[in-house]
Amino acid sequence: MSVKSVLYHIIILCASVLPASGTAEGRLYSQPGDSLFMHYRVEGRDTVFTEELPPARIYSRLPRQKGREWRKYYRLVHNFSKTYPYALAARHLVREVDSTILADNLKRGKRDRYINQKQKELFDDFESSMRGLTVSQGALLMKLIDREVGKSSYLIIKDYKNGMAAGFWQGVAKIFGTDLKKPYDPDGEDKAIEELVQLWENGEFEGLYFSLFWKFPPSIEIPSKYR
Repeated sequence: MSVKSVLYHIIILCASVLPASGTAEGRLYSQPGDSLFMHYRVEGRDTVFTEELPPARIYSRLPRQKGREWRKYYRLVHNFSKTYPYALAARHLVREVDSTILADNLKRGKRDRYINQKQKELFDDFESSMRGLTVSQGALLMKLIDREVGKSSYLIIKDYKNGMAAGFWQGVAKIFGTDLKKPYDPDGEDKAIEELVQLWENGEFEGLYFSLFWKFPPSIEIPSKYR
């Protein structure tokens, strides 16, 4: 018999021994020692179980907006949906690497081997999916990584590899019109990005995306070890 079936039998059993008249209220634990419980009240011979449900979200389709600023905003929302999951994965990875280096007190040689191993894992896990990112999406990802990690992509490369590697990739970034050294500015030019982050954290980004594009945002597969 499943746990759910057992629970229903317990509910029925408890209901049968409650007073047959009047009104009573109480709570029924799902399992001994479990802090989860169901509320109920008794009205006459009826037992009514109550539970609080999360609010349902109803998404409306907004009319297609026109104009340069709207096109820019549509592009930002779409690019954000494609890149922010990777930034969250980067935050998880950097915390893991930093804690491992600190906890194991890794010296130069072992530290470099460990970082190279993590770099190989990143390529294996994300190379194919991230090859599809556009230049503008890559630039946005750099900003979001800065926000989540707390330091620019340039400093991340410099800290984990070396200054020469950081300088090389900064030169490559410049060719594509971006800057790995540029800090994230949530109160200035990156204010619109920060608003999208807040919507994501509040569980409202999906509704915004649906309202603008009349469909749900793309699903970005992130391996569980990066979540």
